[in-house]
Amino acid sequence: MMTTFLNSDAACRVTYQEIIKILQTDAKLGLNENEILKRRKYYGHNDFEIDDEEPLWKKYCGQFKEPMILLLLASAFISLLMRQFDDAVSITVAIIIVVTVAFIQENRAEKEIEALKRLVPPKCVCIREGRSQHIYARDLVPGDLCILDIGDRIPADLRLTEANDISIDESSFTGEIKPSMKTIESISFGSRQTSISDRRNIAFMGTHVLNGNAKGVVISTGENSEFGKVFQMMQQQEAPKTPLQKSMDALGKQLSFYSLSIIGFIVIVGWLQGRHLLEMFTIGV
Repeated sequence: MMTTFLNSDAACRVTYQEIIKILQTDAKLGLNENEILKRRKYYGHNDFEIDDEEPLWKKYCGQFKEPMILLLLASAFISLLMRQFDDAVSITVAIIIVVTVAFIQENRAEKEIEALKRLVPPKCVCIREGRSQHIYARDLVPGDLCILDIGDRIPADLRLTEANDISIDESSFTGEIKPSMKTIESISFGSRQTSISDRRNIAFMGTHVLNGNAKGVVISTGENSEFGKVFQMMQQQEAPKTPLQKSMDALGKQLSFYSLSIIGFIVIVGWLQGRHLLEMFTIGV
């Protein structure tokens, strides 16, 4: 029977021998090929689902859905129909500036996600069937044994089983510049939720080995790792709007409401006076 992913908060509280038992693996030999295939089918690959990337032109055109932009487009079109070419050009230039700023902001957020993904190494050293071998990190499954050395990036969340003066840069998670010295001992916190920096027997995906070496058993992969949770959160979070965009959105909604109200009022008054509707609409605009 397959066990579920172990989160790092639970895994740091028990001995690595208990983790080995829970994950039904071997602390010296690792997993065999049949077990690896079963687990990959059950857990999936150690990677992340990324939203399909839209073409740049489509992203740019998507900025024209904003209320203020639609109102400005309507104003430019009406100015053009009424042969007020100076106004039409001025409004069009304003639209291009606002849309371009929004597009750059959104594109910057997507590049940050791409940079985050590059923290995960493409390959790692793993012990399987008693042999040390280089494999693709995306092929790791819970229960795999990984070997860590100076300069390595961690390929998945690992519960350390051996640690020789190993220090890891976790600044991408904790923001702390000081390296985290790691241990294999279980850590007791009672019922209190632990922070990332508290979990000194866990090596987190995407972090960087500065000194020493270690071995660890994979407890979580892909989107179930701590790194994966951050990655998902960034993907779901929309690019923050600039103060200019927020002001333009609010102004657009207000102007749309007042403009339509005034035009509607003028058209209704003209209609009650027996005047032509198209004439009154032109006056209202």
